Amino acid sequence: NVIKIDDSGGYYEVFQDGAETKLEKAKITLDDCLACSGCITSAESVLITMQTHEELYNVLKSNKQARQEGRVDEVKTVVVSIAPQSRASIAARYNLTPQQVFRRMTHFFQSLGVDYVFDTSFSQDFSLLESARESPSMNKTNKSKGFEDSSLPMLASSCPGWICYAEKTHGFILPYISQTKSPQQIMGSIVKDYFAKKIGVMPNNIYHVGIMMCYDKKLEASRTDFFDEKYQTRDVDCVITTVEVIDMFEEQNYNIKESPESYLHSLTKTTQDGQLLRSSGSASGGFLEFILEYSARELFGITEIDVERAKGVMVKTGRNKDFKEVILEVEGEPLLKFASAYGFRNIQNLVRKIKNGNMQYHYIEVMACPSGCINGGGQLKPSETVPIKEWINEVNNVYRSVDALSPEQNEV
Repeated sequence: NVIKIDDSGGYYEVFQDGAETKLEKAKITLDDCLACSGCITSAESVLITMQTHEELYNVLKSNKQARQEGRVDEVKTVVVSIAPQSRASIAARYNLTPQQVFRRMTHFFQSLGVDYVFDTSFSQDFSLLESARESPSMNKTNKSKGFEDSSLPMLASSCPGWICYAEKTHGFILPYISQTKSPQQIMGSIVKDYFAKKIGVMPNNIYHVGIMMCYDKKLEASRTDFFDEKYQTRDVDCVITTVEVIDMFEEQNYNIKESPESYLHSLTKTTQDGQLLRSSGSASGGFLEFILEYSARELFGITEIDVERAKGVMVKTGRNKDFKEVILEVEGEPLLKFASAYGFRNIQNLVRKIKNGNMQYHYIEVMACPSGCINGGGQLKPSETVPIKEWINEVNNVYRSVDALSPEQNEV
């Protein structure tokens, strides 16, 4: 049998006897996606059902019409939560500070009809604290156990591309993955529960949008795990990537370089005088840094370490820059051994070693994208004249230009 294509683009299977059967067009959904950072990050050429900013436009249009017709009970409260990696990418593109970008994006979304704009550094703090408390290193009250604890290592859970890959290809590894929600989904819980009660609105009357660095965050928001059966609503209704935000700017003839700035809403991590803050640690969320420092203090009373500056710890980079070991030693004895593994090349090596019982780490920060979240598939790309490595470094520097505050010091 052969396949032929007619002039209208229809596909037909032609049998040996000359009979033809028209074939249905295959439709790939988010449930089918392996989140391998391939087609999902370049969906223009793939027929795929995905959340888009058009969904937000439709909700805002419905709200406007309902208000005009006096149907105020049908108006949804629209909340937008922006990831710090997204604002860093936009800040680097337009040569602005993250503070300027966040205030101007707040003005932009409010001008469209959005009610509240938040910052996911707030929910990232919750994710960091819960991950630290969950870490198996925190259960090692007997130092003599060394690395024989069968629950080791604990693997990060905040990257949906990595989680999807593990679920669909390496089921044996699932018990090692942290049970803590990602910052995006924790923000979803906060918005649809705590914040909904605070403003006196039912969860299903809030439309919550995440501005994220990664297309795979759309997959995460669509998971049945994060669907409230009682109120028939998702914790995060729609995810828009950084790239799609720029599309919105163009569609709305919005010039962020000349935009007015709005004040920052509550549930955004700021200083007392309103300056934007970020969670401590790397641009991939800071899980390795915070959990190691937290464990060192709580288990061994060691407080004089700083993973970012390699103070009090030994940092080793593997054969490639996306695999790193961080070890806390006292008098030559390794007390805590952490690692970060970014990109599928390192993830595959990681999975193989865990399967062979040859992975003696307490915690591993796993991210699907090379260079981590700052280089997510939904982030802005450099111009043709700028090497990708230089661009990633620039965006990372912009991210780190915001002052960091430990989750334990966040009093918001």
